[in-house]
Amino acid sequence: MYSWTFHSGSCKQNLPFSIYSPSQYIHRKNTKKINMSTAGKVIKCRAAILWKPDTPFSIEEIEVAPPKAKEVRIKIVATGLCGTEMKMLGGNTCYPIILGHEGAGIVESVGEGVSTVKTGDKVITLFLPQCGECASCLNPEGNCCIQLKQAYTNLMSDGTSRFTCKGKSIYHFANTSTFSEYTVIREISVAKVDNVAPLEKICLISCGFSTGYGAAINTAKVTPGSTCAVFGLGGVGLSVVMGCKAAGAARIIGVDINKDKFEKAKEVGATECISPQDFKKPIQEVLVDMTGAGVEFCFEVIGKPEIVAAALASCHENHGVCVIVGFLTYGVQLNIDGSLFFSGRTLKGSVFGGWKSKESISKLVSKYMTKKFNLDTLITHTLNLDKINEAVEFMKTGKCIRCVLTL
Repeated sequence: MYSWTFHSGSCKQNLPFSIYSPSQYIHRKNTKKINMSTAGKVIKCRAAILWKPDTPFSIEEIEVAPPKAKEVRIKIVATGLCGTEMKMLGGNTCYPIILGHEGAGIVESVGEGVSTVKTGDKVITLFLPQCGECASCLNPEGNCCIQLKQAYTNLMSDGTSRFTCKGKSIYHFANTSTFSEYTVIREISVAKVDNVAPLEKICLISCGFSTGYGAAINTAKVTPGSTCAVFGLGGVGLSVVMGCKAAGAARIIGVDINKDKFEKAKEVGATECISPQDFKKPIQEVLVDMTGAGVEFCFEVIGKPEIVAAALASCHENHGVCVIVGFLTYGVQLNIDGSLFFSGRTLKGSVFGGWKSKESISKLVSKYMTKKFNLDTLITHTLNLDKINEAVEFMKTGKCIRCVLTL
């Protein structure tokens, strides 16, 4: 999830920071049946709350209100820990908040007017909505729905929260908030999927996999026989590698300072991997030397402005395409040599891999179910929600590709 911004100055910051000791946790399986008697009632459950920046998550008992018109309440079964959450830990959002956007679960109940899902359906949460009515949704080339702006408020459409803890409101995140056993989401941000799909795997299609894979397939439009370079070999970067391979790229160069990721990158399709730390000259010069004239398709999947500049400079000067996939923090400025644009290079952004979210998700799940791609190789750790802080440490230290939390 790599293109929204949050303005902390517009949020109230005077909510109290109190820590509650959670009750005993009972793991729920994917096959758990939804209790129909909870429809229309407040549900008490557990969630991981971030009370303020640069603090650990705290497992709390919260109350989740019933869905209102055009909203859906979901029992979250599994959720990925994405790099975007890692950036939110240090600020640029409202607090206290329930993060999480890479989720999959089962519909518990629906609000008035909901027609695309029903109680018992398996669904994937969508940080990028698809209203089907705005200019972007109606444009065959667009996918950045205007309703994405609603996520900036960290509240539901009516300006209120569906979460409370000890009687105090808790902010939503990206209109998903999947670090909770139950969450409430707008219908336009929910996609029904195959009823036999494994939720603990397909939750990655909610963001990380789709974002990377689509950046290669849809945004860059990688061509058969081409040369690609992927800067950053985390879960999204490896998904870019998978997309390049699926598109028929002949050479896929992985770039990362963490050599422990090289084996996995080659497993999913990279033909070679290099670390900038192994060279005395800038990595863009290395890549130009390796390819003779520059790389045809470059992908920045880290979210650092200096890496964007290096990736662009690595591109073939006549027809190279550089795609920014990594989440750049709001307000960050790019410092790029203007002479790079006295050429045929192209610099592009990508949101959710260019997929129209609601209509594309079920198709991607179906492709996974027919083994068109393999998500399993991206998941290196699976932990219960109460181990979320351990998952954060795994991410910080580069010890995992993707950690899935089960609820």
